[in-house]
Amino acid sequence: MRIAIIGAGIAGVTTAYECAADGHQVTVFERCGSVAAEGSFANAGITAPGLSLPWSPPQLPCLGGGAKLAWGWQRWRAGRDKTRNEQHERLLKLALFSHARLAELRRSLQMDYERADGVLVLLRSERELSTAQAGLALLGQQDISAQVLSAEQCLRIEPGLNPDTQLHGGVHLEQGEAGNCRQFTHLMRIAAQRLGVQFRFHTTVRQLTPGAPARLIHEYTPPPANLAERPRQTENGESNDSGDTRPAPMGCIEDSFDAVIICAGAGAASLLQTLKLKPALTTVHGYSITAPLRQLEAYPDLGPRAALFDQQQQVSISRIGQRIRLAGGIEPGAASERQKTSTHALLHRILNDWFPGSMLNSQIQQWQGSQALAADGLPLLGASGRDGIWLNLAQGSASVLGWPLACGAARALATQVAGRERGGEAPDITGLDICRFA
Repeated sequence: MRIAIIGAGIAGVTTAYECAADGHQVTVFERCGSVAAEGSFANAGITAPGLSLPWSPPQLPCLGGGAKLAWGWQRWRAGRDKTRNEQHERLLKLALFSHARLAELRRSLQMDYERADGVLVLLRSERELSTAQAGLALLGQQDISAQVLSAEQCLRIEPGLNPDTQLHGGVHLEQGEAGNCRQFTHLMRIAAQRLGVQFRFHTTVRQLTPGAPARLIHEYTPPPANLAERPRQTENGESNDSGDTRPAPMGCIEDSFDAVIICAGAGAASLLQTLKLKPALTTVHGYSITAPLRQLEAYPDLGPRAALFDQQQQVSISRIGQRIRLAGGIEPGAASERQKTSTHALLHRILNDWFPGSMLNSQIQQWQGSQALAADGLPLLGASGRDGIWLNLAQGSASVLGWPLACGAARALATQVAGRERGGEAPDITGLDICRFA
């Protein structure tokens, strides 16, 4: 089959790899100049099956304006869906499969990227633990390890935690990790290219026409010369962009494909509109700050060892190599400078709560990323209802713009697109497709 992938973030690149591994001819179209250039660039870097679902009712920001009020209404309705428990069980199975698939890819492809095992969810009060019990019970039913710890036990796992900050206890998720999502995506791109995947960067998909085959109109759209993108550097300071893998002629070009998979994240809205698809999606914005860990011989555990998640504040703290990253402040609607300033202040406050003095503030890198999020907090995976068009969107949760589902969703979609029987190869993603918005 000839397959087109729209979007070269973590979702698009893993999907391209899985399709190519099945022997298909794959082309990836990306509007930016490299992979992982937008929502996958500096996200939380946490992947853990246990964090695929919120353990407490969604914490929405103070809603104002028509768009945010409508979104709040959609989320309220989604929370009352009678099939919600069944959907959550299916999602957790996908998350477990994705975790296993990630480990398998890491071994088989001998991938070496910055990572650390384990995620510790911090609970500041007994009320938070009580609220989380229902979610923890669901994790137990799916054999997802979630060990409830006292404050003292949390300090043994993360000895750098500030003992003066109020901590009731925590939940340790052994099946999780902190990792460099962008670095992993670049390694997956190399693996995909070895299988023959072609990448078209600085290329915008203008139009999609369903059918057998589906038609796709794309155009090479480099930035103006005075605004030309410089090759983005990795967080280690090295260039990690090897350029386009196909010539890029000017003007609009029409191609036909047996299948087109939309993995464009927040950039998918215009394509869905032209296809007259109206899932309950919105664009959410998240923020992160990253800086080197302060190295003091007398305090070897000044920062985190792996990943932590402040349940009350919905902020993650990740160890990324020799750097520390805090991410959070996720909000629907248009991003604003006021929200950015407020979120950065929150991230610094959380850092001071748990790991004071651990970050070199003179070298902080700030990031803002966007992602599509469904009203029910579930991913949008599977057939679109339009011939030849498939969807791989909204994989993040309302609290973590991470990558816990990417590898599993890619494998499941590759199986569906090829029309193979599911068997034991990939979990059933029925119920996570667009039909739930009908």
